[in-house]
Amino acid sequence: MIQLPEELYTAGQSKIIEERALNNNINSPNLMGLAGRAAFALLGEVWPGAVSILVVCGGGNNGGDAWVLASLAKRAGLEVRLMELVKPSTTDAKLAAKLAYDAGVRPIPFQTELLGTPDVIVDGILGLGLKGAPSNVVLSGIRAINNINRPVLALDIPSGLNPDTGAVEIDAIRASITITFICCKPGLLTGEGSRYTGRLRFDDLGVDSSVFADIQPVARRLSGRNSGLFIQDIAAPAHKGEAGSLLIIGGNSGMGGAVRLAGEAALRTGSGLVSIGTRKANITSIHTGCPELVVHSIEDGGSIVELVEKSPYVVIGPGLGLDAWANSIFASVMKLESVLVVDADGLNILAEQPRYNSGWILTPHPGEAARLLGKNTEEIQRDRLQASIDIQSLYGGICILKGAGTIVRTPNNGAFICNTGNPGMATAGTGDILSGVIGSLLAQGLSNEEAAQCGVWLHGSAGDLAAIDGQRGMIARDLLPALRQLVDEPSFAPKQK
Repeated sequence: MIQLPEELYTAGQSKIIEERALNNNINSPNLMGLAGRAAFALLGEVWPGAVSILVVCGGGNNGGDAWVLASLAKRAGLEVRLMELVKPSTTDAKLAAKLAYDAGVRPIPFQTELLGTPDVIVDGILGLGLKGAPSNVVLSGIRAINNINRPVLALDIPSGLNPDTGAVEIDAIRASITITFICCKPGLLTGEGSRYTGRLRFDDLGVDSSVFADIQPVARRLSGRNSGLFIQDIAAPAHKGEAGSLLIIGGNSGMGGAVRLAGEAALRTGSGLVSIGTRKANITSIHTGCPELVVHSIEDGGSIVELVEKSPYVVIGPGLGLDAWANSIFASVMKLESVLVVDADGLNILAEQPRYNSGWILTPHPGEAARLLGKNTEEIQRDRLQASIDIQSLYGGICILKGAGTIVRTPNNGAFICNTGNPGMATAGTGDILSGVIGSLLAQGLSNEEAAQCGVWLHGSAGDLAAIDGQRGMIARDLLPALRQLVDEPSFAPKQK
């Protein structure tokens, strides 16, 4: 298998690329044969002891890929059962079915009661052919396959998953592993994609890079390669004054832990001096827990100016709250010419007091994104890429839409999707960690775009390192040792999923 590419293309773009490949000395049956062989090789690699294979086919070319796999499995002596949800409808799928029939594969109509307990199920139902919600026939097949709880290999994309958005209209195949062909689709990496794809593998089928000419990717995957280069570009400091100074503002009554977490994350990613502006009541607890942080009392907006003059890079929002104090502090910071990272309650106040700033970085989770756009969370998750476009357009700067497959939307370079991170990070404080990491990278000299991209990758990779000891029970502070390790040596990041 080939390393997952950085460029991501929509289903429409993928079809254009495939058509070009077919016109570039690779005829359609051969391309289908290559996909089927790649999938069969992966099946043998992942499940070497598999004896019984259930192949479920739709009528399109995705089903044709599955017919090829069935033919290869039958010739290899495996027990193959092939069920048709829809009979082959394209010329190439019909040809693949005929060749499989010649190899001894005998299809039967899909019947839930005959699914049995195969060693592996192959999903060749829809691929990129999904338009809206699956039909009732396809939906019943998807649910029946999920219900028997057997390992599933999905071809190109799990049936029922939107390849462009990662949304699932009703239900989708829950694959153990997905092999995607020729180019990678954004829906595999964001939204609900990671819940349904399982492990993601890629094969370009030998397609020449010339077929991608003039087709601009809809997004790019954040990689450790680029992030590692960003980290290497940070000059080694001679003393703390050369390692960047960052101010983090927040921590309303009872919420001092949020700014402390952001501050510790900034320190662990290399910032030389991290100051905290917070309510007076939080000072003792923050000093006691992390004496390396410099903590200042800010009881009104007027006390902000002097702090910002010493630290031109500002993170505002962790634990800020929504009361009169929070609004006063927020208003004061908005008047200053600082490089800003706006997080948490800073975003909630921004939703109530909209403004545009080309120089800030906004870090909403789906709920905060919904408030910024006057929508509900379900609407945000239905098309995360579009939501990031809308936020960046309305508010300016860079939008980091957090969640599974975090999206970094920049004004100049489009979108980046990060496929690091895991469900164990869905716990209080991990967002504060991210804002501290991004602020630290800014203070150390990275540009807004570099800090946003690198910070998101570091955050997700640190979560994956922490999850080696188990996802259940992870807390935000578990990311701190991993962050220190990664900024020192990015190659420590776990390999791609």
